[in-house]
Amino acid sequence: MVDLSVTRGGLLVALAVLGVGLYELRTLFEFLGVSVPIVPYLLAVVVLVFGIYGYVSFFDKWGAGSAELVETDSE
Repeated sequence: MVDLSVTRGGLLVALAVLGVGLYELRTLFEFLGVSVPIVPYLLAVVVLVFGIYGYVSFFDKWGAGSAELVETDSE
């Protein structure tokens, strides 16, 4: 089984790529003639990004590995 290890920086990069991808989807809709307002799109992306990052940070999905690293550095 593969251990999926994600760093905070990796998560932020993935969320940035997701936001750009969603913006490109919005651009595609505009090209096809479907008008999509920018403000609801921006609010949805910001809520999604902060929601995912907040969930991972709040529930400490990075595990105890970071705590062990801090203890090692303090010695």
